[in-house]
Amino acid sequence: MTSDSQLPPVPLLTTEPGRDCPLCPRLVAFREDQRAVHPDWHNAPVPAFGDPDAWLAIVGLAPGLQGANRTGRPFTGDFAGHLLYDTLLKVGLAEGEYGATPGDGLRLTGAIIINAVRCVPPQNKPTPEEIRTCRDFLVPPLGLLPNLRVVVALGQIAHQSAVKALGGKLPKCRFGHLAEHVVPSGLTIIDSYHCSRYNQNTRVLTPAMFEAVFARALDFRTGVN
Repeated sequence: MTSDSQLPPVPLLTTEPGRDCPLCPRLVAFREDQRAVHPDWHNAPVPAFGDPDAWLAIVGLAPGLQGANRTGRPFTGDFAGHLLYDTLLKVGLAEGEYGATPGDGLRLTGAIIINAVRCVPPQNKPTPEEIRTCRDFLVPPLGLLPNLRVVVALGQIAHQSAVKALGGKLPKCRFGHLAEHVVPSGLTIIDSYHCSRYNQNTRVLTPAMFEAVFARALDFRTGVN
């Protein structure tokens, strides 16, 4: 099951891992287990989703088991997706209505979502090696976005992977909510706490805090901030 409502164009699709990507043995084994239990789910690497002319890239962590791993679209069908897509709709980075299914017709405008790890990991925890391996599928799409100006990283792992993918140095780019980092290419990374159920329930991240991240990102839309 995959979303056809807003697939990236052919150049971006050529950078996606194949449906049966063999690179991470632990993730492959977990994927095969899920295919046996849920044969009607997506159960494959989840492709990027959004506007091919995006000036903003949102880097997430990895597909959720019953979210993107099930539906085939980032942050679709799980708790985190409601806050993310509601916020993007509120600030004008999405159009339509989020219905928690890939066929809901939701479209991103000026934004694209790319996970740092494309396959669902057990317990939602990818290993350092899996994160490094999957960075080969993060660097190319970021490089193919001609209008890219800013990257929003959702959580510390996404932050670390985005910094490394864009040629930055982690000791100089410490993660923090609303922290900003300029990488060698001139792009700016803005950090956010992840919009996970845990962070929302514990009030580590509130809707107002999350909206502030994207309000700040909008300052970069025209290149004047």
